[in-house]
Amino acid sequence: MSAFDTYLHAVIVRVMDEAREDGSTTTDAHPLLLSLAADQGSTAQQALASVGLDRAAVCDALDREFEHSLSMVGVSPAAYALQRPSRGSPQPKMGASARLALERSFASAGKKDLGSAHLLLGILQARIGTVPRARTLAGIHQAELTERVRQTLHSQDQ
Repeated sequence: MSAFDTYLHAVIVRVMDEAREDGSTTTDAHPLLLSLAADQGSTAQQALASVGLDRAAVCDALDREFEHSLSMVGVSPAAYALQRPSRGSPQPKMGASARLALERSFASAGKKDLGSAHLLLGILQARIGTVPRARTLAGIHQAELTERVRQTLHSQDQ
């Protein structure tokens, strides 16, 4: 197993833990983003931190996205005592947004060159969904963050 395979396995395990904690039966792009934001010292974590997104800030952005989405259909979380979701299934299934993010990541470089930044790029390329809405609500410009990640990758190639 390659170093990236080992790394990806660890990321997937963290993503499944994030999904279970969230009460989800699927692993989508947002737990993948949370996992990368918590991956201390990784290129993806450093790129996210450079725009003010640590794990707590990503959680806050996702919470704001959830509240915003509910408000679009006339529901105010403040008006209800919403309970935390119960822990999800023991083995969440891979969701479409995470699968697409991984596919985009794998397409961005040869397998031997893949790293956390490629996973982040795969997430950032999504135009619709929870993560893009949360990123927008957090005031993070997709093009700016994508360019930072690409510059980091370019400097590593030097």
